[in-house]
Amino acid sequence: MSQKESQVPSRRPVDHLILDRQKQDAAREEIQDFTKNQQSFNMKTWWLQTSDRRFLQGSVQRQVGAALTQQEVPWTRGGTAAGASASGRKNSCLLSCGRPTGEPKTRKRSRKLSGRQNRNLQALGAIRTQMEAAEQQRQKHKELREEEAALMREQQQMQQLQLQREQQQTLQQQQQNRRQLDQGLRLKMKRLAREQQDQLELDMSILHTLLQQETDHKQEAAHRKVELREEQQRYRQYLSAELQKQRREEEETEQLMEDKLKEVWSKREEQSRLQREARNRLMKEVMEARSLQILHKLELNIQSQAELSKERDELNRAMEEMKLMDDKEKRRQQQRAESYQADLQAQMKSQQQLLFQQKAQEEREHQQGLMLQDQYQRKKDHILSRPSPHTTGVSVPSVQTGRQVQGTVLCL
Repeated sequence: MSQKESQVPSRRPVDHLILDRQKQDAAREEIQDFTKNQQSFNMKTWWLQTSDRRFLQGSVQRQVGAALTQQEVPWTRGGTAAGASASGRKNSCLLSCGRPTGEPKTRKRSRKLSGRQNRNLQALGAIRTQMEAAEQQRQKHKELREEEAALMREQQQMQQLQLQREQQQTLQQQQQNRRQLDQGLRLKMKRLAREQQDQLELDMSILHTLLQQETDHKQEAAHRKVELREEQQRYRQYLSAELQKQRREEEETEQLMEDKLKEVWSKREEQSRLQREARNRLMKEVMEARSLQILHKLELNIQSQAELSKERDELNRAMEEMKLMDDKEKRRQQQRAESYQADLQAQMKSQQQLLFQQKAQEEREHQQGLMLQDQYQRKKDHILSRPSPHTTGVSVPSVQTGRQVQGTVLCL
């Protein structure tokens, strides 16, 4: 009964262990997939950060190069005061337009990148913590499986020892019965051999006596023959009576010995039976106690595995939530990157329009300066082409007018 009870719960934990092993493998695969996704996400984040940084540096360098190029154009064309003033206004405009838009954006972008890196580091730390917890759970689950396997082996060893003990008890009982039968048979064979030996010795002594009497007393054979026969007859009757008496005594002795042996054997059998029953009770109690201990340990093992499975499910839920949060963060980062790219493109477009307008304004100013300079040169040539020396007083206002025109040009 105890063997059946001990064998019944040993099947259920094996299936439970197989299911737990499958669940653990699935959880390990999910963790590996999540780790791979996290690594790919980190690589993508790093690539986006570097590409954004390179794009920002390239755009700033292009803007600075365009500004420097546009600054050099007026000086190469005319080198006039109008070009210098236009270039100064352009530089001041570029500085006034570039500083408020470029530097704060760069600082804001660097702050965002540092915050994103901090969040990524925190997420990596949380993932490492969860992976360490999962590894600890896996180690604990492995120890529980090993303990359960050891308990199962111990239970099988106990069952095997109990079976060997029962077989040994059966063999001892058979040997004891065989010894009893052998002892009874040996006693009977000894008694028969002793009777045959006594009978043979008696016959030999009688024959020897008869032969000796016949040899020594041949002369008296005739008259003592009858007496001898009578004496032999009486002696034989006496021997027969003695033999019967001896046989009765031996039978009584043997009966007493058998009764004594039966009594001794019955006492020994009773003692051995009591000892065997006591040993059986003790072994049964020990086996039942050990079976209860094993069952209790198996139940604790199953409970521990259930707790580990629950913790693993909670860990999977936490990892799933973190994965969802990471996906949301990715979408937010993508949206921020798209909005930043759109904002940057709008800024570049507005700056290009502003630069185009400034270039057109500079071109107009340059043309106006050229026209004024041409007018000034014509007037100057016209004034200088007058040869009459008596009109010197008249030419002074013209010179003054030319100076005024030159001052006007310089002011413009």
